[in-house]
Amino acid sequence: MLVRTGNAAHIIALTVIIARLLIQSASGQTSAPAAGPALPKMAEDVFKNIQSLKATPADQLIPAMQFISASLGVECGFCHVQGKMDLDDKKPKKIARDMIAMTSAINKNHFEGHREITCNSCHNGSERPKGIPPVALTDVVQEHGEHPAGPPPPATAPSADPILDKYVAALGGAEAIEKVKSRVEKGKLLTAGHETPIEVTSKAPNKRISVTHMPNGEIITAYDGTNGWLGNPGRPAREMSSGEADAAKLDADLQFALHLKATFSEFRVGRPEKIGDAQCVAVIAIRKDQPPLRLWFDESTGLLVRMVRYAETPLGRNPTQIDYAGYRDVEGVKVPQKWTIARPNSRFTIEVTDVQQNVPVEDAKFEKPAPAAK
Repeated sequence: MLVRTGNAAHIIALTVIIARLLIQSASGQTSAPAAGPALPKMAEDVFKNIQSLKATPADQLIPAMQFISASLGVECGFCHVQGKMDLDDKKPKKIARDMIAMTSAINKNHFEGHREITCNSCHNGSERPKGIPPVALTDVVQEHGEHPAGPPPPATAPSADPILDKYVAALGGAEAIEKVKSRVEKGKLLTAGHETPIEVTSKAPNKRISVTHMPNGEIITAYDGTNGWLGNPGRPAREMSSGEADAAKLDADLQFALHLKATFSEFRVGRPEKIGDAQCVAVIAIRKDQPPLRLWFDESTGLLVRMVRYAETPLGRNPTQIDYAGYRDVEGVKVPQKWTIARPNSRFTIEVTDVQQNVPVEDAKFEKPAPAAK
C-alpha cells in the first residue's frame, strides 16, 4: 500500500498505528488502538473529481486555484461550471490539468524537482501565452551595463542590522514600542471609488481583528494569537489556511519591528530602489521552509515603505504587497495612517482617521464565534 501525505511526522504516526494493529492481531487482542494524531484531509477527501492535485492538503486547493486565476487573468467560470465546480464540461478545465502535468514534468526533468516553472512563467496574467516580446512603451536608456533597477550590490554583502536598527529608532525606539499594549484604529476602506468604514484592533503580543462594515454585514479578518479565521456576511466563520494564518500572524504582531530578528533567521540586503518619491533600501528576510519576506525602507527616514510577502500554494506563490504612508506620532510611536494592499486580482487602501493606544481590549474580541445552532 502506498501512502502519500507529504509529512514525515504523519507517516511515522501512521506506521505506529499499523504496527499496533499487527501486534494486537498476533496476540488475539480485539480492543481498538489508542487514537493517534489526526491526519490532515487531502483535497480528494473534501472536494469532488480531484485529479491533478491529489495528495494536496485540502486547505491548499483554493489558494492553488487563486494562483491559476491570477496567472491567467481569468475568473473561476473560465474553467468551471458555475454552481457545479466538479463537472468537466468546459475544455479549459481539461487543458489546465494537462498544463499542471506539463509544468510538473518540466520541473522534475530539468530543475531537479524544484518548482521553477509555473503557470505565470508563460501566461504572465494573460489567458493565452504571448510568443513575441512586446515593444518598449517608454524610453529605455541603459549605459555601461547599468541595471535599470539601480546599481548592483557591492561585492561584500552588507549587513542588514543597521537598516533594521534604524527602523526601530525611526518608529520611536524600543522602549516606546514596548509600551504599546493595544491599538484601536478607525477609518475607511477605499476600493473602486467606494468608501466603507473599517476598524482594526490589535493587542500585544499577537492578536488582531479587522472589521469592515458592509451594508449587508461585516467582513472580518482575525488572528486570536494561535489561529486565524475569516468571517463574511451570511456565512459561518471559517479558519484560515496555513498560508493565510502565517500572514495574519505577521500583521498581528504589534511590536513587529522589535521581533524581526527573532522571527527570521537570515537577512540579505537587496538592490536600492525608488518607490514613489523615496529612495529605498531593500531587505530580504528569510525563514526555514517559508517564502521570503521583502521589505523596503526609506533611506532618509528609516521607516518601512513597502512589504511584499508570499503565500505558498502547490502551483506557485501568491504575492501580497503592502505600501505604508502618512506616518504620524501617536504617544511617542510613529504609526502609518495609510496602507495600500495589492494582490494579483485586487487592490484597496485603508486610511486611518483615529488612533487610540493602550485602551482595554478583552481577549474574547478576537475569538472565532461558535457555529449558529441549527
